[in-house]
Amino acid sequence: MGGGPEPDQGSRSGGGAGPEQGAGAGPGRWTVPDGTQAADPEEVLTAVGPRLRALRQQRGVTLSQLGAGTGISVSTLSRLESGGRRPTLELLLALARFHRVPLDDLVGTPQIGDPRVHRRPVLRHGVTIVPLSRRPGGVQAYKMMYPPGVPVGEPSQQVHEGYEWLYVLSGRVRLLLGGHDLTLDAGEVAEFDTRTPHWFGNPFDAPAELLSLFGPQGERLHVRARPATPPPALPR
Repeated sequence: MGGGPEPDQGSRSGGGAGPEQGAGAGPGRWTVPDGTQAADPEEVLTAVGPRLRALRQQRGVTLSQLGAGTGISVSTLSRLESGGRRPTLELLLALARFHRVPLDDLVGTPQIGDPRVHRRPVLRHGVTIVPLSRRPGGVQAYKMMYPPGVPVGEPSQQVHEGYEWLYVLSGRVRLLLGGHDLTLDAGEVAEFDTRTPHWFGNPFDAPAELLSLFGPQGERLHVRARPATPPPALPR
C-alpha cells in the first residue's frame, strides 16, 4: 500500500520496535512501544464480517447491489459477512471505495495519538484553502482565507453537482447565486444547491475568512445547535 519505510524489526528481548504481549496486557491484547494496548489481529479480523453486514444493512444495500458495485461475487460477500472468508486488503479496499468510508472504519482500528486533522493548505488563485476533513467522500469541510480583493471583470458563475453551506468568519464575502448578488457579513450564513449558477469571493478592501461545507453528491447539510436555556422568570 505504498512505498513508505518499513518498521524496524527489533529483538523482542532487547526492547525493539516490535509489539510485545506484556504482563498484564490480558489475553488477545498487545502492548506497543508507547505503552498503549491494541487488539490482537485475529480479534480485529473476526469483527470485520459483522461490521460489513451492519454497514451494508444500515445503508439499505443488497448483496447483489454491493456485488455489482464492487465486482466481488455475492457468494464471497456473504462468506465475508458470516466469517467464512478471511478479509483481504484487496476486498476491503473495494468495499471501502463503494461505501465511501476510510479503510479503518471497516476493520475498526481505534484512532490513537493526536486526533487532530493536519492537512496542508492549498493556495489557489490567491485564496488559501485549508481542508478540515479526514474522510474521503461525503461532506467535506474547508476554511478559506481571502486576501483583500482586486477589481476584476464580472466573475464567471459555476454549476456542478452538490450542496454547499457557507459561514463568514470575518470580513465580507460577495455571493452571486443565479440572479442574486449578495454581500455576506461576518456571522452570516448561506446554503444553496450548487446546480444553481454561483460564485463567491472577496472583492472588498479587507481580508475575509469563511467556513465551507460541501456535499459532492447533493447531501443537504444539517447544522444543529442546542437551544439556548431560557432565562429564569422574573419575580412577580
